[in-house]
Amino acid sequence: MMRTIDLRGRTLSLAELLDSVPRAEAARAEAFAAAARIVDDVARRGEDALREQAEQFDGATGHAIRVPAAHLEEALETLDPVVRSALEAAIVRVREASAAQVPAPSTTVLAPGARVSQRWQPVRRVGVYVPGGKAVYPSSVVMNVVPAQVAGVQQVALASPPQREFGGRVHPVILAAARLLGVDEVYAMGGAGAIGAFAHGVASLRLDPVDVVTGPGNNFVAAAKRAVAGRVGTDAEAGATEILIVADDTADPRLVAADLISQAEHDEQAAAVLVTDSTALADAVAQQVEAMADATRHRERVKTALAGPQSAIVLVDDRATATAFSNAYAPEHLELHLDDPRPEEFGNAGAVFVGAHSPVSLGDYLAGSNHVLPTGGQARYASGLSAATFLRPQQVIEYDRAALSEVRDAIVALAEAEALPAHGEAITARFEG
Repeated sequence: MMRTIDLRGRTLSLAELLDSVPRAEAARAEAFAAAARIVDDVARRGEDALREQAEQFDGATGHAIRVPAAHLEEALETLDPVVRSALEAAIVRVREASAAQVPAPSTTVLAPGARVSQRWQPVRRVGVYVPGGKAVYPSSVVMNVVPAQVAGVQQVALASPPQREFGGRVHPVILAAARLLGVDEVYAMGGAGAIGAFAHGVASLRLDPVDVVTGPGNNFVAAAKRAVAGRVGTDAEAGATEILIVADDTADPRLVAADLISQAEHDEQAAAVLVTDSTALADAVAQQVEAMADATRHRERVKTALAGPQSAIVLVDDRATATAFSNAYAPEHLELHLDDPRPEEFGNAGAVFVGAHSPVSLGDYLAGSNHVLPTGGQARYASGLSAATFLRPQQVIEYDRAALSEVRDAIVALAEAEALPAHGEAITARFEG
């Protein structure tokens, strides 16, 4: 089911490692072209475009795009108490972990009367996207909303696709999670159209443009963020999910196979990759994947994802090559099933899960970490969603006359060197007369 990439016996440069990484590049390119058209349509035609997209992609017509408050209340009242308890536990853990991500303000005194203060300002308004196609993600409500609240964001709007089986409403468990967190601005709109609506606003829905758009989704949602970047801030592109497992001969092939399958059940475009220097483990995992995939509920989706160009078993000569391959791939989720894991060597990953008892599923729900993470190799330079996503570092400069006098000549000299004499004159004007 999973193809094998054999890198043994080769000394690979970084460029060659990047070329060997399994990716579904064609799918991403096609997604961007389609997403850009959808975003542009929403920007031009607003609600009419959203309704046409809902009918085409979600099979929903005539629904309330802006969710009435009564739907939120009803969803919370009918929420399964066991699910409510689990969501409340997740909220507590994610809130506590997110609070640690907010930097404290600080002031540096460079000289008497010369102060530069660093403060972190929250954005005013954010739009969070919660997928709702092949699965339901109330956990993503928690992962998006809680860090925004911890950061001090004043307004949080939420969008999730309308569900045909619920008469065009957002899935009730998602609505209940939003109500638990006090979010009352919710929209039944999905995919790239929702991202476009957040970025441009929709007057007929009383939907004002947001400052930042966040949230996971498929490749179309990720591509839509690229299409609106610059107009609004975005988190890293959290597109079709990825797992990369680095394992040695001490790993349990059954657990490795289970974790590969758990990510493959998200979407046909999900990526599942095993990197190992043990041919015995590779063979055992391949056998377990075949057997376990047949037994899982979403077997067809899983098999499609595992057989796709984005998934593979990668054979390497040694631990060093496995580490280099992982850092080149820069996975969304990285699991280390190693006798000596040394996570500090794996710098490029959205989140790192160490040991047999720290599976990605833990991070999806109750680890306290955030599950909205960069995909497509963006973990080489981007981070997962956190309170910092909604904060802007801002500097406040305060100099008195004496402190400015101390640096006056140096400023004038640099201004002259840059052929910007008015800069220097703006300083000397303060000491004339």
